[in-house]
Order: sequence, then structure tokens, then C-alpha cells
Amino acid sequence: MKTVQDMVAEAKANIREIDHEQLLELQARGVPVVDVREPAEFADGAIPGAVNIPRGVLEFEVDGHPAVNCVKDPALGHRESTIILSCRSGARSALAADALRKLGFRDPVSLAGGFNGWAAAGRPVVK
Repeated sequence: MKTVQDMVAEAKANIREIDHEQLLELQARGVPVVDVREPAEFADGAIPGAVNIPRGVLEFEVDGHPAVNCVKDPALGHRESTIILSCRSGARSALAADALRKLGFRDPVSLAGGFNGWAAAGRPVVK
């Protein structure tokens, strides 16, 4: 029987994970950061500039969210651009990135270690 850990491992095999420095570089180029944690988790602290689209509604809301639809290169649709996903530990964001990949997003990436890793490294946090 498959476990949640098996599902996360499969998702991580299908997507690209990035580290903190890569997130900052991509974010500086206008790549959106979507935090897939629940609203209460997001309210307790988040990566500066991140928008909250909870994992449970991501597939339904991501296409219509202005932070995702606002791409720097109008020749590219938002599904052709990179999108960064973050969660608490990196598991939900890996599952979310894989789900978006299956929906046709070209480059959904997941923050390795999630928000907890970000905060533990002393990176800036907004509340």
C-alpha cells in the first residue's frame, strides 16, 4: 500500500526543487511565489511577496489569481512561465507542483525545506 511519503517522493521525482538563493533570484525576476499552506499557517508568517492559495483549492484558483496571471513576458502565457510553490516543509508544495505540471504548467518548482527551512535559516518573514 502506498504511503503519503511515497506520493511525495514520486512528486519530487517529477518536479524541480529550488533552494533559498534560487527563490530569491527567481523572485527578483518577477516569478510569483505561491504559499499553499492554510490561511492560518500563512498568517503566522510567510516569505515576503508570497501569495496564499491553499493546497485544497490550488488547481481551481491558480489560473485566475492575478499574481500568477501577471507574467513579465506577454509572449508567454502564465502556464509557460515558472511558478514557485512553498509550504511548511516542502511536501505539500512538491505535491502541488506535480499537480500543476499535470495541468500543463511548464515549470512549477517547489521550495526545498519549505517555510520552516526558510525561517530556520534566518531569512526574512512577514506576518
